Amino acid sequence: MKEQLAKAEESVAKLQANRNDRWYPTFHIAAPGGWINDPNGVSFFKGRYHVYFQHNPFSTHHATMHWGHVSSTDMVTWKREPIAFAPSIEADRDGVFSGSAVSSDDGDTMYVYYTGHRWANGVNEDEGNDQVQCLATSQDAISFEKQGVVVRGPEELPHFRDPKVWKMGDTWYMVFGACSVENRGEVWLYTSANMEDWEFDSILFRDPDPEAFMLECPDFFPLGDKWVLVYCPMGPAISGYANRNGHNAGYVVGTWAPGEPFIQTKEYDLEDWGHNFYAPQSFESPDGRRIQYGWMGSFNHPLASQEADGWSGQLTVARELSLNADGALTAWPIAEVEELRVSTREIGPVNLGFDESLRLVDDATAVDIELEIDLAATTANRVGLQVHKTEDGHHSYVYYDDLAGRVGIDGRLSYAGESGYRAAAVNPGADNKLQLRILVDRGSIEVFVNHGEATVTSFSFPADGPRAIELCSEAGTAAITDLRVHSLRSIWEN
Repeated sequence: MKEQLAKAEESVAKLQANRNDRWYPTFHIAAPGGWINDPNGVSFFKGRYHVYFQHNPFSTHHATMHWGHVSSTDMVTWKREPIAFAPSIEADRDGVFSGSAVSSDDGDTMYVYYTGHRWANGVNEDEGNDQVQCLATSQDAISFEKQGVVVRGPEELPHFRDPKVWKMGDTWYMVFGACSVENRGEVWLYTSANMEDWEFDSILFRDPDPEAFMLECPDFFPLGDKWVLVYCPMGPAISGYANRNGHNAGYVVGTWAPGEPFIQTKEYDLEDWGHNFYAPQSFESPDGRRIQYGWMGSFNHPLASQEADGWSGQLTVARELSLNADGALTAWPIAEVEELRVSTREIGPVNLGFDESLRLVDDATAVDIELEIDLAATTANRVGLQVHKTEDGHHSYVYYDDLAGRVGIDGRLSYAGESGYRAAAVNPGADNKLQLRILVDRGSIEVFVNHGEATVTSFSFPADGPRAIELCSEAGTAAITDLRVHSLRSIWEN
């Protein structure tokens, strides 16, 4: 694999040398150049956090997949590591697809399980795929030795990929997504006693939606006395505000124990309501938190950075997951994000008149905004922040819509990228206060509502020039009880 990795590093260095940084993230993980998609192998090993990701080092489009890699001691400052995997054996000749990483029982070896991908005709998917689950091992999480195929599914399955591995008791478990011979999306479960020999256990879950023909990137983990199954169904139709993207990620909650069936107790729901959130993967940190990364990107709508800027796609900030009192999944930026703050401007409380706007920041590149709205004292149809606002009037609007009862990101006046809006339903609670936390990077927005009860994640590509932030009320007044803007530093070493 050394020769293939050397070619990949040479190519990505060329892309990096000519990269346009106008929208390149300051505090989100992205490759130095080229394309990325799914987070892979998120883990803690020998004192460092590791995040790998699907990566094409040869262009800004999805093609033959490699694994990029970054690491950190604290999830605050990150180091770029060499590309970890390249296609190099027959089983993965057309792509080292997604997977997960775990430590051996003695903690000395990292085991990475990934999908080896081959096109049946050697060119494209027109005649189907050959997908198998492969193993690679490492003592330093940087250089890996491929061990070959460990799971071959039934040959008739058209899709069979994305292994996620964990251990309970003396047994290792592996789930991955599948498309059944009846064209139904399923999650399959395998078990192993030694991490190398795997046996089929059961079909853990079948999506009740007959239009969901494949469940990509499954993640299965406990929270409290429940188990959460996160997956990405391919095929479901648009339904109101839901499934508006070409690829969407959601979850179900239930009960499960080894040897028993998964009993679903909560209906499927989207995990994020924005334009760009897919393929999330989580791990348990040493202090017991369930931490998740997602992919910000798109297979269906080309990103504005792809054609000229030399890079495409980034990961979300790390999110801590939990279940609320209603049994719904919540997501909130990990506490470490606050360590990136270098300055704070206290602005609230603020009262806006009818159709009034107030400029908060003249030029913001990377900020963390905390905003609380008193809905009982607000009459506006919509109230929120115009971010990435340039002199030509282009901007993205992070808003609360009182008529719809939703928080969203409106991209219809953004400079570049996908237009339209996405929005999540919210419940202000007994005090009738709405709390928003908004992370704005050079080319992206992540909105967290009411301590994580809903999230909305989208790209936002501004025009050239200063990028202002303005607070606005529409067709009414707005009462803002708390407002802070924190400037953030880069996550990268040096």
